[in-house]
Amino acid sequence: MCKNKTEEQFDAITDLCRSVFEKKMIDYGTSWRIMRPSSLTDQIYIKARRIRTLEENGEDFAEVDEGIEPEFIGIVNYCAMALIQLKLGPGDALPPEKALKEYDSAINSATSLMKNKNHDYDEAWRHMRISSFTDIILQKLLRTKEIESNHGKTLVSEGVDANYMDMINYAIFALIKLRFS
Repeated sequence: MCKNKTEEQFDAITDLCRSVFEKKMIDYGTSWRIMRPSSLTDQIYIKARRIRTLEENGEDFAEVDEGIEPEFIGIVNYCAMALIQLKLGPGDALPPEKALKEYDSAINSATSLMKNKNHDYDEAWRHMRISSFTDIILQKLLRTKEIESNHGKTLVSEGVDANYMDMINYAIFALIKLRFS
């Protein structure tokens, strides 16, 4: 599979996630601006745990009529919100155009990271199971929570921003496999 295909698929999924973000912003505004990054981490955790529950029990198990795909989209969008909050800090509502600009900046940073890592790892993600992406996202969440408990201090590890970007990328890889495989 050529790298161009990955970038095209990645762009299609980021467009989908942005569209959902934009529509939710019309419904709710930027009410998420009140949240601290740690609260957003917990929201992402809820979505990842639900995905794992659905993977283990089947989507027929669900009481709520939303499948795995919307949860991965939620992870992408909550991670973007968390990156914005790390940059700006919790605060007042943002004008929609400013929120979208910040969202695009967060997604562009994650996309740039994906391109570099994907080059180095030679598309290894294409051979992974979607359930592995879920497990890695859960692991990254536990790492993030630990770093947050340590007030953002690490000795040799990347910070929470890198973990949020990795979670965006793993969620997008899962969505690519769900949509294009």
